[in-house]
Amino acid sequence: MWVQHQLTLPAARRGFHLITREVVAAVPELRQVQVGLLHVFIQHTSASLTVNENASPDVRRDFERYFNHAVPDAWPDFEHTLEGPDDMAAHIKASVLGPGLTLPVQAGGLALGRWQGLYLCEHRDHGGPRTLILTLQGEP
Repeated sequence: MWVQHQLTLPAARRGFHLITREVVAAVPELRQVQVGLLHVFIQHTSASLTVNENASPDVRRDFERYFNHAVPDAWPDFEHTLEGPDDMAAHIKASVLGPGLTLPVQAGGLALGRWQGLYLCEHRDHGGPRTLILTLQGEP
C-alpha cells in the first residue's frame, strides 16, 4: 500500500511544537498498516522537523534557546538579509535539523519510543502556515 496526504499546519510562533497527533490524524490509513514506513517532509526552507521528548515543554524551550544561541539572528556576516534578520538563521537551522523524517509503522501506529514525539521546528518569527507531505508505505 502507498498513500500520500498533504497536511497544512496553521502558523505557529517561533519554537519547537509537538505535531504527532496532527500527523497521525492526517493519515487514517496508518491504522491498517502492520509494518511500514511513514515519511514526513516539510515543504519549506526556514522550518524543519525532528523527533524528541514529548512530555516536558522545558525540552522544547531549551532546543529553541540552544539554536538561537548557536545561530543568532542578524549575524553581521550574513549576506542573505532581504527577508529580515531571522531569515538566514532560519535557513541554517532548518538545514541542520532537516526537512524530513522516516518513521517506522508497526501494528497500526507509529513505532515511536514512549517519550518521543514529532516536532515542527519553526525558525521564523512570522513563518506562516507550513505544509507537510505525508507518504505512507506498508503492508496490512
